Amino acid sequence: MNILSISRGHNGSTTLMVDGEIIFYLEEERLSRFKYDGTPLAGIVKAKEYVDHIDHLVICHTHAAMDQQITDWTREDFYASLVRKIFKADTSFDAAGKVQYPFQVHHIHTTHHELHAACGYFNSGFDNAACVIVDGAGSFIHFPKEVDWVKASATLSRSTSPMFEFETIFHVDDPMDFSTVYKHIGTNDPVGFNNPGPDLFITEFPGLVKMYEAITQYCGFPAIEAGKTMGLAPYGKPNDLIPPIIRDGWGNRDLFSPTYPNAAEVVRQRFDCIKDDMATWSGEGYTDFQKDMAYAVQEATSEEMCNLIEKAHNLTGETNIVVCGGYGLNCVANYKYAKRFPDLNIYVEPISHDGGTSMGGAKKCYYELTDGVRPMNQSTIYYGPKYDPATYEDSIKDFEVSDTSYDDVAKLIREGNIVTIFQGRSEAGPRALGNRSILFDPTIKDGKDIVNRVKHREFFRPFACSILAEKAHEWFDLAGMDDTPFMMYAVDCLPGVEDKIPSVIHVDGTCRIQTVTNEQNEHYYNLISAFEKITEVPILFNTSFNLGGEPLVETINDAISTLKNSDIEYLYLPELQKIVKIQNDEEEE
Repeated sequence: MNILSISRGHNGSTTLMVDGEIIFYLEEERLSRFKYDGTPLAGIVKAKEYVDHIDHLVICHTHAAMDQQITDWTREDFYASLVRKIFKADTSFDAAGKVQYPFQVHHIHTTHHELHAACGYFNSGFDNAACVIVDGAGSFIHFPKEVDWVKASATLSRSTSPMFEFETIFHVDDPMDFSTVYKHIGTNDPVGFNNPGPDLFITEFPGLVKMYEAITQYCGFPAIEAGKTMGLAPYGKPNDLIPPIIRDGWGNRDLFSPTYPNAAEVVRQRFDCIKDDMATWSGEGYTDFQKDMAYAVQEATSEEMCNLIEKAHNLTGETNIVVCGGYGLNCVANYKYAKRFPDLNIYVEPISHDGGTSMGGAKKCYYELTDGVRPMNQSTIYYGPKYDPATYEDSIKDFEVSDTSYDDVAKLIREGNIVTIFQGRSEAGPRALGNRSILFDPTIKDGKDIVNRVKHREFFRPFACSILAEKAHEWFDLAGMDDTPFMMYAVDCLPGVEDKIPSVIHVDGTCRIQTVTNEQNEHYYNLISAFEKITEVPILFNTSFNLGGEPLVETINDAISTLKNSDIEYLYLPELQKIVKIQNDEEEE
């Protein structure tokens, strides 16, 4: 059974599954080179390289396809039409003139949060769990048609705006039934507070992610780049002038004005402290008040997430908790849960953002179509397409290429060089895990500033590190966790560690870490081990292989292009045990 599943919104992605096994997962931006790209056409084309037919096409999003997504003449769904053409499917017209496919098309747009939950649930390996889903604005729910089981108040029935999923808790003890035990739905209209069912709250109050996005924009970043706000937050402090982010258990509507499905906006005219701050902000640098706002939203929303996790446990009795949705990428909050709930088994899905919904759609569809056969458990996150290293030779032949070894590369890094590594299948999600990474010496005091300048990133943004799994507990407090292979937690460093690896420790004494074993990534493990031999530090500074504002590199040609347009000179190809030295275009001129 060949299932092709796509997520067509921002962070659009393609998942190809054959007989329950993921053949590849790929975000559209990696192929199009356009950050956060949607409409995964290139991903669909890529699927043709691996299979010659599709049995099921799963189309995932938060709202139904618009008229613009219907093809001319044949009046087909845009994506189904593309699959038909690429795979040269045996297609016909029925008596009504409608195109008939040899594959089945599944449109999923009313259960966006359930797709997040399916991704996290099936990847967790749990048999039963409570799934806590928190993201920006899930499925567009128009009242009362799609929610006709709600007994609405008179105020709510006058709402003309669509409604959006903000926070959901599912109980899964049968994968055929993701049972909703709590859901917060929001709307732009001033409908107040409505509790039309024991598990449903429909309000005018913003969700956690919408508030986070609002302050992200207030700090001068695009709403979708909330990770920057997370990095800025430790530079802030408690500030009594800031109005409460959350009031009486809900987002403060006095502070946030909804503009869903876009980010909410910080209401500036009501508060003198905000008006005064924005009057002095030139758009360059970051004011102390902006830093304090970032701190406030990080603290308030992560605390509310803890409340939701506790609610999930209390409502379901489950000790297995799955966290997914966009907020699942908040590695600072994730560490807070680990410390707060040592008796719960909390799995945070590494592909938490919307791209992961194509994987959730594929896995849930497979389970249902096979009457309860679980998709294969795959503990890796290297889901990208397969490449033949022999094909790299042609791409690197015009540059200085030398045979190398783990020891040689470790020495190169120790000498203060930035070295990129390119190998195998790319990582799913936003974290670089040694297959598409930029590496540096973590012991260099101003290393963060050096690499931020090279990558054209903001000065305050921290970097991650990769550490030999067996040494992790000697350097970091993992809050009871055995490991963190997907870099989903910003953990506290142990006393004295900051002095040893200053370039990867953030201002708050934390570091987002990846634990590495030989089984997970042999070449990368051996390189870190070689670095340890000459430094007694079993750690490498690791950041994503891209420049600021660009997607991670996907192909060998992407990697070469990045080096040619930066001050980075070295590309390490461990599968060939070769090092490539590339001068950038400015140096050549």
